[in-house]
This record gives sequence, C-alpha cells and structure tokens, in this order.
Amino acid sequence: MAGLSDLELRRELQALGFQPGPITDTTRDVYRNKLRRLRGEARLRGEERLREEARLRGEERLREEARLREEAPLRARPAAASLRAEPWLSPSGSGSAFATPGAFGDVGASAASWLLPVDCASKTDKFCQARQKAALLELLHELYNFLAIQAGNFECGNPEKLKSKCIPVMEAQEYLANVTGNSSAKFEAALTWILSSNKDVGIWLKGEDPSELVTTVDKVVCLESARPRMGVGCRLSRALFTAVTNVLIFFWCLAFLWGLLILLKYRWRKLEEEEQAMYEMVKKIIDVVQDHYVDWEQDMERYPYVGILHVRDTLIPPQSRRRMKRVWDRAVEFLASNESRIQTESHRVAGEDMLVWRWTKPSSFSDSER
Repeated sequence: MAGLSDLELRRELQALGFQPGPITDTTRDVYRNKLRRLRGEARLRGEERLREEARLRGEERLREEARLREEAPLRARPAAASLRAEPWLSPSGSGSAFATPGAFGDVGASAASWLLPVDCASKTDKFCQARQKAALLELLHELYNFLAIQAGNFECGNPEKLKSKCIPVMEAQEYLANVTGNSSAKFEAALTWILSSNKDVGIWLKGEDPSELVTTVDKVVCLESARPRMGVGCRLSRALFTAVTNVLIFFWCLAFLWGLLILLKYRWRKLEEEEQAMYEMVKKIIDVVQDHYVDWEQDMERYPYVGILHVRDTLIPPQSRRRMKRVWDRAVEFLASNESRIQTESHRVAGEDMLVWRWTKPSSFSDSER
C-alpha cells in the first residue's frame, strides 16, 4: 500500500465508496489508513455474504431433501402397483431372466422406507444433526427476541409492570411452548448450549445471586437480554434526555470552573494586598523604632528600646487589630528574619517581662578600615 501513487490511492478509495479530499504529505498517511480499514470492512462483508449464501444453500438443500422424502411414498405406490400388474415371464418363455415378484416387492419396500420422513430424535447422522441445530437456533432466536422486547419495555416506562428485566425461567419456557410448541427438554437443551458455548448470544443466565456465575441449568433462575430492544420513540426520548443531561453537566462544570477561577483570582488579589500591607507595616515599625532610638539619644526617652505590643497599639487602631492580626504577625516574623538593624529582646517593664525592639546603630567604620 505504501507504493501506491496519489492517483492510485484516490481511485482505490473512490472504488470503495469514499470520496477523498486533497492528498498531500500531511493527509497521505491518513488516507492510506482509511484505505486499509475500508479494505478490511469490504473483506468482512464479502465473507459474511459468502456465509449467508452457504447458509441459504444449506437450507434450500434441507428443504429439497425433506420434500423428496415426503413425495417418495407417493411415487413408490404407483411403481409397486405396476409391478404387480405386469405379466411374469418364465425363464423358458423368451430367454430373458427376470426376478420374481417377491424380489421387486422387497426393492420397492426398501426404497419406500428410505424415502419416508425420518424422526431425528434418536439419530446422529449429519442430516439429523443439521436439522436439530437449525431447530435449536430457531428456538434461541425466538428466545432472544422475547427477552430483548421485554427488557426494552422495562427500560421504556415498563408498561407491563415487570419487576425486573430478568424474566423467570418458567415464564420464558411457557412463552416458547405457546409460540413454537417446543417441549421443556428442547428448552433445557437450548440453555445447556448457551452455558457450554463461549459465544455471546445476547442472553444472560442468572441464578439466585446475580454476582455468581451459573454453571448448570438447574441453577438458572431468570433470563435477561444483554441488548434491550426499544422502540423509535423510546430511543429518541432517551437520546434527547442523555443529550440534555450531558449539556447541563457541561455547563455546570463550566460554571464551576469559572467560579473556581474567580475565587482563585480573588484569593491571589487578597494575598497580594496582604503582602503589600505587610511591607507597609514593616516600614512603619522601622520608623517608630528608629525614631524612638533617636529620641533616646536626645534624652527624650528613658529606655533605648520599645515594647512590641506598644508599637502595635500605636500603629493599629483598636477596631482594626483583629482584622490586621495576620498582617502584624507576618510583619513581626519578617523583621525577625530579615532586618538586622532591629533586635528582639526581653526586658522587665513595670514589673512584667515583655518582648521589646531595640534599634541597633551601625558602626561608622568596618573592620578593614580599623
């Protein structure tokens, strides 16, 4: 397939009923895969058609053989009557040797017995096996249709007031007996074939516990169709309901994501505002501590340090202290880890231990200049 030219590739696709667009370097591999898939589908359709023709020929052959068996007694009776009416010649009459009438009678009886209809209940030849298999498939087909319709009715409003989609065994057996006239033995044979077959026939056999696998016919409690058959109206309503539900779910998800995005943006903006307020608070604290130290140098203050809570009460009004608590805590933490000019100490003030800040004045000269 890789050796096909663009023109040959186009002709092959058109021959299989597909109209390709422009074949370029970007679409060539796509059309090659499409051609490979179409060829596989055509081959499967051809095999299916051959199997269907073989099946029809087999059924035609079976009907022809059955017709011949039914007509054989009618043809055998005139032949036997003509043999009895024919004058028998003696061996010395004309020099021709003929068999006795008894011999012809035996031949006619054996031919008639071979052409009579055969009861295949106890036969194992190929003809009887084919007839038994055809009867079994017909029974399974009727059972499949019954279960599919019942399951479809259950899912489409349940007009028959069924308890579940799983139809009891006795109810299914009675239905088939009324429709096809088959005995319970054939019904059990059909269930046995379903259990022993590895094919998916679209019928589930369930026991008392639906989660357990049924292995014998006597444990089967009910039958359920794997492919419910629903009417056009029911399918359209279910498809419409599914489409509307999916659309609503999509818009709900979209609204949720949009709300989440708005919440995140609001959260980010609050964090930025809080961080900016923290830096402003740090700047104010530095100014207060530094001014206090300058006042101390000018003998305007008694101590060179100032209490942390005193600074807080000076900068934040009482009505805003609860709202600004997080900003204040972050500012204190930032000063402790990033500001070397302010030292945190503990001193006894007015008889009570208190954390204070002291402004550390940098030296005028570095170690290299000394």
